[in-house]
Amino acid sequence: QRRSLAPSQLAKRKAGEEEEEWDRHPPTTRKRQKPVSETESGECYRSPFRKPLAQLTNRPHCLDSSQHEAFIRSILSKPFKVPIPNYKGPLGLRALGIKRVGLRSPLHDPFEEGALVLYEPPLLSAHDQLKIDKDKAPVHVVVDPVLSRVLRPHQREGVKFLWDCVTSRRIPGSHGCIMADEMGLGKTLQCITLMWTLLRQSPDCKPEIEKAMVVSPSSLVRNWYNEVEKWLGGRIQPLAIDGGSKEEIDRKLVGFMNQRGLRVPSPILIISYETFRLHAEALQKGSVGLVICDEGHRLKNSENQTYQALNSLNTPRRVLISGTPIQNDLLEYFSLVHFVNSGILGTAQEFKRHFEIPILKGRDADASEAERHKGEERLKELISIVNRCLIRRTSDILSKYLPVKIEQVVCCRLTPLQAELYKNFLKQAKPVEELKEGKISVSSLSSITSLKKLCNHPALIHDKCVEEEEGFMGALDLFPAGYSTKSVEPQLSGKMLVLDYILAVTKSTSNDKVVLVSNYTQTLDLFEKLCRNRRYLYVRLDGTMSIKKRAKIVERFNSPSSPEFIFMLSSKAGGCGLNLIGANRLVMFDPDWNPANDEQAMARVWRDGQKKTCYIYRLLSTGTIEEKIFQRQTHKKALSSCVVDEEQDVERHFSLGELKELFTLNETTTSDTHDKIKCRRCVNGHQVRPPPEGSDCTSDLSQWNHCADKRGLQDSVLKAAWDAAVTFTFHHHSHEEQRGIP
Repeated sequence: QRRSLAPSQLAKRKAGEEEEEWDRHPPTTRKRQKPVSETESGECYRSPFRKPLAQLTNRPHCLDSSQHEAFIRSILSKPFKVPIPNYKGPLGLRALGIKRVGLRSPLHDPFEEGALVLYEPPLLSAHDQLKIDKDKAPVHVVVDPVLSRVLRPHQREGVKFLWDCVTSRRIPGSHGCIMADEMGLGKTLQCITLMWTLLRQSPDCKPEIEKAMVVSPSSLVRNWYNEVEKWLGGRIQPLAIDGGSKEEIDRKLVGFMNQRGLRVPSPILIISYETFRLHAEALQKGSVGLVICDEGHRLKNSENQTYQALNSLNTPRRVLISGTPIQNDLLEYFSLVHFVNSGILGTAQEFKRHFEIPILKGRDADASEAERHKGEERLKELISIVNRCLIRRTSDILSKYLPVKIEQVVCCRLTPLQAELYKNFLKQAKPVEELKEGKISVSSLSSITSLKKLCNHPALIHDKCVEEEEGFMGALDLFPAGYSTKSVEPQLSGKMLVLDYILAVTKSTSNDKVVLVSNYTQTLDLFEKLCRNRRYLYVRLDGTMSIKKRAKIVERFNSPSSPEFIFMLSSKAGGCGLNLIGANRLVMFDPDWNPANDEQAMARVWRDGQKKTCYIYRLLSTGTIEEKIFQRQTHKKALSSCVVDEEQDVERHFSLGELKELFTLNETTTSDTHDKIKCRRCVNGHQVRPPPEGSDCTSDLSQWNHCADKRGLQDSVLKAAWDAAVTFTFHHHSHEEQRGIP
């Protein structure tokens, strides 16, 4: 048994042993015994294990106040030591109780190879260095090497531009900018780099901002959260709000706004436009260092509630992300610029009078020489002002990093049933009479919708034929006997017939996946019926799907092991920001009045991470309102390329008066749009390569740079569809030429 060696226990055991000895051998004569703890000499017992107490002599007995203060200071002046024997590690960034001595230093080494330096202090002479206050000397601002190593050259340039704008170095007194890079150039990564830099450093050797806010469409909230986690690897904990009760959301927002100090727990808030608008009051009670508005073209109308709620935020630093800043007119463009840098273009009335009216008059095909000259002058003036706070790079840059992309416009003839229904509608409804000075009335808008649905498939207007609505009186007799909408019949629609061939050839000849995009959920319903008939596996994303479920199905579809062949996408619900690199073929089934919506939807597959050649098919019904919509898009895109892309050679192909001819049907042409662009590359209906000497090859549309019949087809899928006796023409734009591929 283990026995204690404590002095008190030793004494007890010794006393006990003596008592036992007394009991075994008692003395013959009993005498009074002395206490065990005393010795013969009368001294107290002292344990050999105890050391005698020593009197403290190093503290003076009597001290005056100055001596006492000096004594205390001598104790506190000793540096902090880690209470671990033989510890030789670092003491952290700062020693406790000691002020850092010497010049301030940047957070990252500005002289490291590949360092991205956003700010460099001015060089000082030796005399100025002696005079400068070391506690106020500016330092380098260097992007975290974790991010600068993955930034491409154009992204490094973009981060520098963004930082200069939000720190008011480009335009004194203004702290906003527009990131107008085209889709796929990494705008999200550039903005994450900007946020991380502002949250951690500045020339004054402290964070530039405490908090940042990202406002995005609801479908992209989770995507932003994932991107922050991906690039910063847990260095920061963002707060993403994509659902919950009103009380729960308000509690989170109040907690976010109440955060203070150098190390805020959740310095980045990611919130949707809808949630922000509903809970703007909680966010307007404090200040936010930086606001980033993703898909910022949603703020094109300065009168809507979302714009006004965002504009009332207490934050000068504003970044607006939009790959398509001009969508319909220059006044919307003014709203975006005014949001980020208020007053830089004057008031809305001043902008319209000084810029918009002269520029639009100069761009019209019927403009006089004086109007064109004035329009070009005002355009140059506008560009010179806006370029100070707008950065724009086209997707041509991606040709260095991504596979070839081939965009193709496929003009499909109407079937006999569609043509008869179309002509019957124009005779009965007479929508042309409703158009006055290019303005579309409610009845005209309804007529446009009906004709667009008819171009997709007669099944979409079958219920109107049954009810004999205006324009469809007696139209039910034109349908085949026994027709039912329960089953899809591709042969009744020119575009559906082409789509059926494209999907069949793709499925049988390759392992490619396809994205199908439409503006109408009714068309998606037809796609579903077609896929079930052909036994294609598919997934569908539209406005009825929750935000969390969207992220899951996108991730699953992009997986190489995923069995799904088709991804059906509603352009209204998920056309912006989604990354669908699991597919390399995309079919844009119907056009939208706004070219930005089509451009956004078509950019879903040609993005970072794509490994295959991408094919984009834009289906149009020949000679119908769809071609007129497409022509209207060309006018808007020409305006955008003039103001944003600074292209001076965009031809004025369409007069605004010609765009009023919406409700006509041209049955004699192979492509009404091709006829109107005055193409000079085709001779006797066939493509000529190179174009005839002395001809002008420029065009409003990059897609129409090449015009071809079957002999010019490069896509094996379209070749097979042509061989299957589908009648159509096609025109395409390929990035092969930009890469020097013959």
